[in-house]
Amino acid sequence: MRNGLRAIIGAATAVGISLGFAAAADWPQWRGPNRDGKSSETGLIAKFPADGPKLLWSKTDLADIGTGYGCPATSGGKLFILGADGAKQGAGEFLTCLDAATGKRIWQTKLQTSAGKFSDGWGGGPRGTPTVDGEFVYTLGATGDLSCVTAKSGRIVWTKNLVKDFGGSVTQWGYSESVLIDGEKLVCTPGNKGSITALDKKTGKLIWTCADLKDGAGYSSILITEVGGVKQYVTQTMSSGVGVRANDGKLLWKVGEIKRSVAVIPTPVIKDNHVFFTAGYGAGCELFKLEADGDGTKATLVYKSGFVANHHGGVVEVDGKLYGHSDAKNIWFCLDFLKDGKEAVWTDKSLDKGSITYADGQLYCYGQSKGTLVRIKASDKGWEETGRFNIPELSKERPRQGMVWGHPVVSNGKLYLRDYEKFFCYDISKGSTN
Repeated sequence: MRNGLRAIIGAATAVGISLGFAAAADWPQWRGPNRDGKSSETGLIAKFPADGPKLLWSKTDLADIGTGYGCPATSGGKLFILGADGAKQGAGEFLTCLDAATGKRIWQTKLQTSAGKFSDGWGGGPRGTPTVDGEFVYTLGATGDLSCVTAKSGRIVWTKNLVKDFGGSVTQWGYSESVLIDGEKLVCTPGNKGSITALDKKTGKLIWTCADLKDGAGYSSILITEVGGVKQYVTQTMSSGVGVRANDGKLLWKVGEIKRSVAVIPTPVIKDNHVFFTAGYGAGCELFKLEADGDGTKATLVYKSGFVANHHGGVVEVDGKLYGHSDAKNIWFCLDFLKDGKEAVWTDKSLDKGSITYADGQLYCYGQSKGTLVRIKASDKGWEETGRFNIPELSKERPRQGMVWGHPVVSNGKLYLRDYEKFFCYDISKGSTN
C-alpha cells in the first residue's frame, strides 16, 4: 500500500499569521507567510529558458541537509531546513542553517531525537518545515521532539516531546506538522489526550489543551482565522475538521462529512469565512461556511464532493479558483471555490501527481515521480505552461517506496526544490538567464 509518508508532507496551515520580522519575499514557515501556499513576490522571470532556470547552487551529499521530506523556511537572508543522518527511523535529526543566496553552511545543530515507532518504508527523517519567529526557529521531529533554537547560532533554548510531555501519539508515518507561532503562543497537535495544545513559545510551558477533542493527530497543520470577532485555530485531525478558540482552547466546531482515513494530509484553505477540506484515499472534499453563533461559531456544510481527493500536494486558492491535483481521476484541476465542488473549470494530465505553490501569477507544480517542475499561468482558461524542467538528479538515499514529496518554495527571486537529501536553488528573478 502506498499510504503515505506522503502523509508527512501534508503538514500545516495558518491563515492571517503575522510575522512582522519577515520581509515580504521571505518564506518563514510551511506554505509561506500566510500558510496558504502563496507568495506575494513579484518581478519573477516571465518564461523559463528551454532547459530551465539557472541553477545557483545545490546540496547533494547526505551530510549537507540530511534526509527528510520537509520544506525550507527563509528569513533575513538565511535558509533553515530539517534533516536526519539516515533513511530509517531512529536516524538522528538536525537543523541546518544556510546562506540563502550561496548555500554556504552557517551552522548545523543536532536535535533531540526520541525513540518512537513509525512506518519508515518511505524513508526516515523529519517531515515538517521549520517555523521562524524573529530570533528563534521552532522545529518538530518525526517522533514528536519539539525544539526552540536561536536563529543566529542554532543554540537549543528548550525541548519538549509531544508524546511524553503532552499525551500525544506518534502518527503512523511520523509527526509531520509544522508548528504555528501566534503571538506568544506555539500551537501544535499532539493528538489523543494532547489533542490541540498551546505552549508558551519562550519556555515550552503548557498554556492550554483542548479538553473536548481526543482525535488522533493527522498530518496537517494549523491555520488562524477569525469569525465574528472570535479568533480560532483550524486544522484537520485523522477524523475531523475542527475549529478551536485561540484564547482558551475551547472546541468551537467539529465536522466530518467526508470519510477521512489512512492519512489525512492537506492543509485546509480558508477564504471569506469559508473553509475547504480535502484528503485522499477516497475521502473527497467538503466546504463549510463559518458564522458567529453566540460566543461560538457555527459550521454549515456548503457542499461535499468526491471530485477533489487531494492526497498530499495541497491545493491553493487564487482569485476565487482552487488549483491542485486530484486522485479521483488522476488530474490537475481548476475549480470554482464556492460553487459545488463537482464541476471543473478545466482539467489536465500533463504532469503526474505532485505539490503546488503560487507566486506572481504562476503556479509551480512539482511532480512526484521524476522531480519535474512545471510552471503554468494561474488562469481559468486552461493549462498554459511557462516552463518545464527536471531537477538534475534524484535522491540516492530515499527508499523505493518514497517519492519526490517536498513542496516548491519561492522566495526572494529563488526557487527551492527538494528530493529527500538532494536540494536545489534556482534563480527565477526577472532578467536571469541560464
